[in-house]
Amino acid sequence: MKRMILLGTLVGVVGLASWLVMRGPKSLRASSIKVERSEARVARGKYIYEQLADCEGCHSERDYKKFGGPVLAGMSGSGTVFPKELGLPGRIAPPNISQDPEHGLGQWTDGEIIRAVREGVSRDGRALFPMMPYQSYAKMSDEDVESLVAYMRTMPAVKHQVPPSKVDFPVNVLMKSAPQPVAGKIPAPDRQNQVAYGKYLVGMAGCETCHTKMEKGAPVEGMNFAGGEVFRVPGLEVVSANISPDPETGIGAWTEERFLDKFRGYRNFTDENLPVAVQANFTVMPWLGFRKLPDDDLKAIFAYLKTVKPVRNKVETHPPVASKL
Repeated sequence: MKRMILLGTLVGVVGLASWLVMRGPKSLRASSIKVERSEARVARGKYIYEQLADCEGCHSERDYKKFGGPVLAGMSGSGTVFPKELGLPGRIAPPNISQDPEHGLGQWTDGEIIRAVREGVSRDGRALFPMMPYQSYAKMSDEDVESLVAYMRTMPAVKHQVPPSKVDFPVNVLMKSAPQPVAGKIPAPDRQNQVAYGKYLVGMAGCETCHTKMEKGAPVEGMNFAGGEVFRVPGLEVVSANISPDPETGIGAWTEERFLDKFRGYRNFTDENLPVAVQANFTVMPWLGFRKLPDDDLKAIFAYLKTVKPVRNKVETHPPVASKL
């Protein structure tokens, strides 16, 4: 009898393990929507792609030898492989999202693109690695996600093949629980409510993701917006700043004008005058895109950040000697 119970338990465990490995993420069928490409939508989508959400920053080949890692000419949306120095669980390769029909999204439907953006499910039903912030993009309004698609459809095809992501166990199994279906309409945020609009923009820009320390792939409890997350590329390291409203270690003592000036300070940079990236100035903050954010959006972001919980956490953003490289 004991042997039968043991055998039954073993079969159950093996069955559960097999199900966990083989199962797909939760998802809905991609909608059959055909996005209208109006001039206004394409312009808004370009703003989201290049500046606010910085889709371009993750899905393009970049020159990390220069400040801000500018996108290489002609390689916007080409896909890339993240440097192993980032310490990610395996090979993480944001795919080609240009209109190339072989390696990019040229054969995807508009609904399939929207599902990938907001739900984290690829065309073939795979869960996307959650470094793609689809859990935040799930709150992207219908108008904004359709504008993003409208712009992406105008992007040129880039014939560039990147290897598929190969996520290490057990993350490759656990991440299948990250995607969640998005049902119903999502209205645009009320821009008259500055704090609510700022919260929406912060989610789109991924501020909390980068400015919160992570352990084992999860944010450290109570450290939201307090900085301390380390980012590395070969030979260089930066630690995200504390942007909580703590008056001593965060931005609690900052005025709105100081916050805006921080972004405005990069507006004189051009592709021709970008400084060489060194340890003292290395950054993964997308300043080259964020510098173009309109003042009204920056004011809304600042207004929201002033409402989050202040966390005392002193951060040295540029250690004098990069560690663990």
